[in-house]
Amino acid sequence: MIALLARDMRLAVRAGGGFGLGLAFFLIVVVLVPFGVGPQSALLSKIAPGILWLGALLACLLSLDRIFALDHEDGSLDLLATSPLPMEGIVSVKALAHWLTTGLPLVLAAPVLGVLLNLPGPGFGWLVLSLALGTPALSVIGTFGAALTVGLKRGGLLLSLLVLPLYVPTLIFGAEVARRGAEGMAPGTPLALLAGITCGTIALLPFASAAVLKVNLR
Repeated sequence: MIALLARDMRLAVRAGGGFGLGLAFFLIVVVLVPFGVGPQSALLSKIAPGILWLGALLACLLSLDRIFALDHEDGSLDLLATSPLPMEGIVSVKALAHWLTTGLPLVLAAPVLGVLLNLPGPGFGWLVLSLALGTPALSVIGTFGAALTVGLKRGGLLLSLLVLPLYVPTLIFGAEVARRGAEGMAPGTPLALLAGITCGTIALLPFASAAVLKVNLR
């Protein structure tokens, strides 16, 4: 499992779908927002949690189609399917590799980009906490979408259409945690719901992804 994780992380970086592309997209989104809404500090402070969460979510989408596509193209996915490793474990490792190369860098970069949007001081900690708790769910859900579209030519658009509706609850509660934290309100309820979504996806979706992959590989 560790060797598979290291291999997937190397492939993600070499194929151009790693942290560099996601961070660049995240930065572009955050930099363009003030040009669109104006330089008013009060307005930027109010919308900063939602913009940062939306930018992180869209950045996660960029590399979802590569989770299984590279392995499917070179035949590695068929070998993994016939290996002694359970398919659920393989799917979980790939979701973890995606989070380590995409989600984790976004979590670490969010406070720096929050300064550009004039995020209030109390909101930085809650922003990092919400992203650290919510981005694993984005990777697991994205892995499920990638399993559904594996083998399809030009399936990137279809993957986005399938995954984006599933991302909405995570976006809502994650942004609400950051917003309440920035405004000095108690974020306990949305934080608990966000944690529940993440735990539920991690517990259930690897089995669904494994079942879908087995069907697609027949």
